[in-house]
Amino acid sequence: MSDSSPHTAAIDISEATKQHKAHKGVFADLTPLKQSPAFARLWIGSSLSGIGAQMTLMTVALEIFDITQDTFYVGLTAMFALLPALIAGIYAGSLSDAFDRRLVSLYSAVASWITIGAIAALAWLDVRNIWALYVLMAINSASATVNGVARKAIVPRLIRPKLLPAANALTGISMGAMLTIGPAVGAIVVALWGFAPAYTIDVFLFSFAFFGIVTLPPLPPSEHAEAPGLRSVWNGLVWLKNAPNIRSGFIVDIIAMCFAMPRVLFPALGLVVFGGGATTVGVLTAGMAIGTLVGGLFSGPLGRVRWQGKAIIWAVFGYGLCIALFGISVFGAMQTPLQNGEVKWIWIGVGMLGLIGSGVMDNISAVFRNAMTQTAAPDEMIGRLGGVYIVVVTGGPRVGDFIYGSLAALALWFPPLFGGVLCAALMVLFLRSKLANYDGDNPTP
Repeated sequence: MSDSSPHTAAIDISEATKQHKAHKGVFADLTPLKQSPAFARLWIGSSLSGIGAQMTLMTVALEIFDITQDTFYVGLTAMFALLPALIAGIYAGSLSDAFDRRLVSLYSAVASWITIGAIAALAWLDVRNIWALYVLMAINSASATVNGVARKAIVPRLIRPKLLPAANALTGISMGAMLTIGPAVGAIVVALWGFAPAYTIDVFLFSFAFFGIVTLPPLPPSEHAEAPGLRSVWNGLVWLKNAPNIRSGFIVDIIAMCFAMPRVLFPALGLVVFGGGATTVGVLTAGMAIGTLVGGLFSGPLGRVRWQGKAIIWAVFGYGLCIALFGISVFGAMQTPLQNGEVKWIWIGVGMLGLIGSGVMDNISAVFRNAMTQTAAPDEMIGRLGGVYIVVVTGGPRVGDFIYGSLAALALWFPPLFGGVLCAALMVLFLRSKLANYDGDNPTP
C-alpha cells in the first residue's frame, strides 16, 4: 500500500507483520496496544470516559427518582434517549464514511462533553428539573452514538486485519469494566457526596477521551466515499443486502437480543422470586457485564481462530443455552413460595452462572462479528455498517424487553427458558448457511 492509503494512517503493516507472532496464551493479546500507540491511546481514553458515562447514566436515574419518587419517570430516560440514538446511528455511519473520522469523533465528543457539563452545572446550581435532564440526555445519547460509530470505523485504520479480533477483545474488556465499575462508583459517589460531584467526575474522565481522539493521525475518507445523506444510507443497506456473511452476523445478533435478553425480568425476580430486592436486581444486572469482562480477559485463543463464522454461530448457540440455564434457575426458585426476608442464594448463584456465561459467549460473538465487518467490508462502507450495528444493539434489546414483558404473564421462568432454547435451536439452522464457512484468513462479505 502507498503512504496515502487510509489503511496506513497509523501503522506500517508490513513491519507489524514481521514483528507479530501468534499469541499463545489464554489471557488477552495486548499486541494491538503495543503495535499501535494511536489505538492504545484511543482505547485508554474510551475506557476511562466510558466509566464516567456509565456513572452519569446511574446518577441521572437516581436523581430523577429522587425528584419524582416514581420509577416510571426513571424509565422515561431510556425512551427519550432511544429515538435520538437510532436516528443518529443511521446517519453517523454516513458521516464517518464521508468525512475525516477523527474529526467526526472529535466534534461528537465535544457535543457529549458539553451536555455532561450542563448536567453537572444544573446539579451544582440545584436546578432540579427532570425535563431539562431528559433533553440533555437525549442530546448526549445522539452525540455519543455518533462518536461510537466513528470510533468503530477508526479501529480498522489503526490495526492490521490479523489483529482485529484481539483489538475487539480488548474493547470487550473495556466494555465489561465500564458496565461493572461505572454504575457502582456512580451510586457510591451519590450516596457519599451527592449528584453534582458524580457528574463532575464524568466531566473530568471525559478529558481522557479527548486525549485519545486529538492525538490520532488524520483519517481522511476513502477515495470511493459518498456524500452523506439518505442516498448514502440507502446504498449502504443495498450493499448489505448483497453481503450474506455480514448480514447473517447481524441476524444472529438480532435473534439473541430479541429471544434471549431477560433483563426486563430482573426487578420482578428480585422482588418476588429470588428475594433480596434491589440488591439482587443489581447483582443480576451486573451478570452479563462480568461475563463480558471475563471473556475479554481470557480472549487469547480467539486470535488463533480461522473459521470465524462457525465461532459466531457456536457462541450464540452457547449464549442461548446460558440464558436457558438462567430460566431453569428462575423455575427452580419458583417451586417454593418466597418467605419474608428470604433470599434464595443457591438459585441466584445458578442464575448468575447462566448470565456470566451468556456475557462470555456474547463477547466471543461480538469479537468475530466486528472483525468480519472490519475486514470483509470495503473501507468506504465500514462507517455505515457500524451505524447498522448501533441500531441493532440499541433497538434489538428493546424488542426483547417487549417480548419478555409480554410472555412473563405466562410465568416468569418461561421467557428465558423458552427463548434461550429457541435461540440455540435457530443457530443449528445457521450451520447450513454461508456464514458457517466464513474464513477469517480469506474474508468475504
